[in-house]
Amino acid sequence: MEINKKSKILVVDDNEFNIQLIASILQEQYFLSVAMNGKDALKIVEKDKPDIILLDVMMPEMDGYEVCRRLKSDDKTKDIPVIFLTALSEEGDEMKGLDLGAVDYVVKPVNPKLVEKRIHNHLALKYHRDNLELIVAERTRMLNLTQDVTIESLGNLAEYRDQETGGHIKRTKNYVKSLSINLKDNDRFKATLTDDYIELLTKSAPLHDIGKVGVPDSILLKPGRLTDEEFEEMKKHTIYGRDIIAASEKSLGEESFLNLAREIAYTHHEKWDGSGYPEGIKGDAISLSGRIMAIADVYDALISKRVYKAPFPHQKAVEIIAKGKGNHFDPDIAQIFIEHEEEFRLIALKYADFDEEREMLSIKK
Repeated sequence: MEINKKSKILVVDDNEFNIQLIASILQEQYFLSVAMNGKDALKIVEKDKPDIILLDVMMPEMDGYEVCRRLKSDDKTKDIPVIFLTALSEEGDEMKGLDLGAVDYVVKPVNPKLVEKRIHNHLALKYHRDNLELIVAERTRMLNLTQDVTIESLGNLAEYRDQETGGHIKRTKNYVKSLSINLKDNDRFKATLTDDYIELLTKSAPLHDIGKVGVPDSILLKPGRLTDEEFEEMKKHTIYGRDIIAASEKSLGEESFLNLAREIAYTHHEKWDGSGYPEGIKGDAISLSGRIMAIADVYDALISKRVYKAPFPHQKAVEIIAKGKGNHFDPDIAQIFIEHEEEFRLIALKYADFDEEREMLSIKK
């Protein structure tokens, strides 16, 4: 039902004068149908469900309470708002109607403006109740769009600075999604890897190198091998990334959607055996998001062309990650990568930046 269109109202009363009175109040605003007894009312409801029912209490054969009771016991009609119209005014009568599920109770003789206002209010409540799922879905869509735009905007900062991004961002995002989906049934991870977590983790992956915006061009864009001093400076991109995202989180709170992005940026260079950076933590002390990102990032670095290296064949990259199982990488995550390495190859092939990369990826063995 759309709130700005005529709604359907069923008026149930055994008194013709009362029906005419109600019709004179409502017929210009609403589509009216009429029943003069309970049985006819139930038949009308079955054929053409109204948006609201005005129901007299005192009727022969089947009173309004019984009609209401039957409506509320049927899943197809239980959500139709019922407003009792009655000459009875005792508190007990009103309570009986409300206990049966009626939304309101109007005592005759009716006040036209009061009836009109109450019907409008209950129709508005019904509209919002009926459309709550759509309203929530739209608000969720807008929230997701806000998240996507925020992450994309931050990701673009790194893309403008680092010549290695672009295809790298698309590939690593899809690697992370593939790993997460294939890991979700593992006993170690299934409590964490919910569908919502995987979706947010996938969205956040492009921000893993956001901290490179803080690295000097002379180091970030150097065409050759870095000196020890330069590498120490490069390693700080994990700290810069954490701090950049943390600054964006301040207005959103500690449980914001950027929480995973901050984890990834800070921990994706930590190693399972504790030999990584920036903190040198090991094992499960490293965030799960960082452990997943580590494999995605290393694989992509291996199969990608750089100014200082040619791309490795896919199989060589798989062998290197397999050797890192249990020292560089979480052994269970590395094993899932090995079992599903063909998915990685196809993702890399789809988003390859250079023909040389495609050629090497086309060599399966």
